[in-house]
Amino acid sequence: MREWHVEHMEKTVVKYVKGLSENASGWEKRNHKKYGSLANICRQIEYDIKHGVSGEQVTSLFERIRNDSCFSTLRKGNGSMERLAEIENQFSKPKLRVAQWS
Repeated sequence: MREWHVEHMEKTVVKYVKGLSENASGWEKRNHKKYGSLANICRQIEYDIKHGVSGEQVTSLFERIRNDSCFSTLRKGNGSMERLAEIENQFSKPKLRVAQWS
């Protein structure tokens, strides 16, 4: 099951970084508007982390997208590196815990 969550996380990140194509159908545009926001993508990645994906696997995926030759066409996309940086910022900064007052 853990492998499924790793693959799901990879597909989710690649889909978000790739963005919506210029000749997308109306159905694709509606689904992208409904499910393609940064908040939804982060929620899906956090769900995968909860079910076995390590933080190291998430950061290694970001590095693979930036450096690996199999993602070269993905990096050439319009705005793709900015979207990747947005996701990286969400998962690189430490989470602040709210103090609970008695």
